[in-house]
Amino acid sequence: MMIYKDASKSVAERVEHLLSLMTIEEKIGQLVQPFGWQTYTNNEGNITLNESFKQQVEQGGIGSLYGALRADPWTGVTLENGLSAREGAEAVNLIQRYAIEHSRLGIPILIGEECSHGHMAIDGTVFPVPLLLGSTWNVDLYREMCRAVARETRAQGGAVTYSPVLDVVRDPRWGRTEECFGEDPYLIGELAVASVQGLQGESLDQEDTVAATLKHFVGYGSSEGGRNAGPVHMGWRELLEVDLYPFHKAVEAGAASIMPAYNEIDGVPCTVNSELLDRILRKDWGFEGLVITDCGAINMLASGHDVASDGLHASVQAIQAGIDMEMSGEMFGQYLKQAVAEGKLEVQVLDQAVRRVLALKFRLGLFEQPYVDADQAAEVIGNEQHIKLARQLAAEGVVLLKNEAATLPLSIATVGRIAVIGPNADQAYNQLGDYTSPQPKSKVQTVLDGIRSKFMCSETVQSSEQVLYAPGCRIRGDSREGFERAIEVASKADTVIMVVGGSSARDFGEGTIDLKTGASKVSDNTWNDMECGEGIDRMTLGLAGVQLELIQEVHKLGKTLVVVYINGRPIAEPWVDEHADAILEAWYPGQEGGHAVADILFGDVNPSGRLTISIPKHVGQLPVYYNGKRSRGKRYLEEDLQPRYSFGYGLSYTTFEYSEPKLSANSMTTGESVTVSVHVTNTGSCAGAEVVQLYISDVISSITRPAKELKGFVKVNVEPGETRNIEFSIGAEQLQYIGRELKPVVEAGQFHIHIGRNVNDTQMVELTVEEA
Repeated sequence: MMIYKDASKSVAERVEHLLSLMTIEEKIGQLVQPFGWQTYTNNEGNITLNESFKQQVEQGGIGSLYGALRADPWTGVTLENGLSAREGAEAVNLIQRYAIEHSRLGIPILIGEECSHGHMAIDGTVFPVPLLLGSTWNVDLYREMCRAVARETRAQGGAVTYSPVLDVVRDPRWGRTEECFGEDPYLIGELAVASVQGLQGESLDQEDTVAATLKHFVGYGSSEGGRNAGPVHMGWRELLEVDLYPFHKAVEAGAASIMPAYNEIDGVPCTVNSELLDRILRKDWGFEGLVITDCGAINMLASGHDVASDGLHASVQAIQAGIDMEMSGEMFGQYLKQAVAEGKLEVQVLDQAVRRVLALKFRLGLFEQPYVDADQAAEVIGNEQHIKLARQLAAEGVVLLKNEAATLPLSIATVGRIAVIGPNADQAYNQLGDYTSPQPKSKVQTVLDGIRSKFMCSETVQSSEQVLYAPGCRIRGDSREGFERAIEVASKADTVIMVVGGSSARDFGEGTIDLKTGASKVSDNTWNDMECGEGIDRMTLGLAGVQLELIQEVHKLGKTLVVVYINGRPIAEPWVDEHADAILEAWYPGQEGGHAVADILFGDVNPSGRLTISIPKHVGQLPVYYNGKRSRGKRYLEEDLQPRYSFGYGLSYTTFEYSEPKLSANSMTTGESVTVSVHVTNTGSCAGAEVVQLYISDVISSITRPAKELKGFVKVNVEPGETRNIEFSIGAEQLQYIGRELKPVVEAGQFHIHIGRNVNDTQMVELTVEEA
């Protein structure tokens, strides 16, 4: 048996043997990742491979395919021409079989898929977006979701996912805010570790694990003006302390792959930043995995960043800086052979990249088991357990921002008629977020669906006439033709639930809606309501279109007014904050979002979501992230610097009381640790989950520090009258920062230890740290 085919040999032995057998063309083939959806044709369930794919396999091979199962307007894959769960598995098997049987060395293909909040393929479960997942503050539940995503993806043959997104959001005008967990590096780091654990499991060569790809490395959430892929102005200390922190935690957890960001930092594009890709990632952190570009990133070096004269120069720069594989494969496929032939690229550099690709394939067990079971794919993907999990995640991540006079929860028995009004009340795609595949309407539960189901399941009230509906307006545009119908519907109700916000829905060919009837309506000029998502950055954070005006007109009726935001970035609307009786922030809650929102509206679930991103009073306050420096100033002429809703904030239907925090010792040396504890009592009448948050302030430091930094949290369920004792350990990891020498240091001095329910509602105890 050939050594590279012998599973009893080490990965290193197998890699070296296979590498020794490969031609230059075959080596380069391993570094390219063409678009997978272009490799086959689906003719009413009859899947055939395209000739261009076959030729590429036979002429040197293909290392990887991107998005073989991806379905969205970009790929042109729809519900009508796309692949079901079973068909997707069969298509990947067909691709793998051809690659193995028709290439000289029989190297399997690495199938890479998008899985930020569920596998982006038809039939896959659509979980809430990461911004909501972060708002759950439930690391264990998120890890469970990642396990489900890995099961669904691997069941169809996907072996690597381009998630998690670990960008730290600094300007929420950025359209990709929804893809991120929030603004705090510690919180993101905890979720990063959970993601790697959930996706990769105990071993990558299992039928329910996939390789995680950390992105976007690094600083992508700190772009100039919140513009996607814009320049980043950041010093090394902040980079190490904030943006690199979650990536480091995930690398320590064993992440298999990493993707550099599009942006530049201090003039150097991340794609060719050897300080990041070699010195920090490889040498300092010991990362041995795969580095893959984002799509088109190498092209940008020659056309956008303009640090390369042409594609050849750009390709050589990228691979020499540490890039192993190019998503799309356009530049590597065209120029690397020429670069070697002309002596511009050493074969040793090429070989090192190939080693990393092959090593990942061996670790994934693709040489032993390149095929999947299509029957199992049909059973696993979108199963009831995953749907239930999607609903629980959505419910735990919804944040109650306001609840004047205990407006919520509503009672079906006494609420009377409800009017559900707004462009997001019954628009399925608007609650799913970006990077979502086409969905049949029956699969997505809207807020209107969720509320109606509550009444239909009620033993006391079972009438569809109790719930009225009107869309009122669109997300964007200035049409008010739906106002009259919306006001008429609202006037007949006792309580009005306004479901407004944003949309990251791309044009799935669904047309639009009739603003008078709410019915779907396809027109020649499909209206695009998208105001968030990749490439959709905004100047403001207000409601788009005439949504605010619609709310104001309905408010004039004097009805109880509950506002539900469904959106991908914070919304700053002072009028709504002041006049609504209750406000729910639901972000993009996924396919079960409507049920989750209804569960909270009617008290079947006590809201426990807490903000992971500060919501400003006005866009002019930006940046408003909580962990800014003490020297950031006090106020503007018009307003102070405090956000409308602070980091960690969120209301509950019950109340919690905190005791004074106590330290196990009031002093420690720099090499020791202490424990801080607090009693949390549910003083209300219903059970609830509280997110207990630990913040630390370094009172005097050699380098300026934030006023407070999150260093621990735990979500605990507490019954009425019950008291829970919560403990946090405080040691070097919690007290250190990046010092003058750009290394972690713990300085002697005074530290303030804060414990509470959000960053602006804590109790403090002092800790003295002495030199060891």
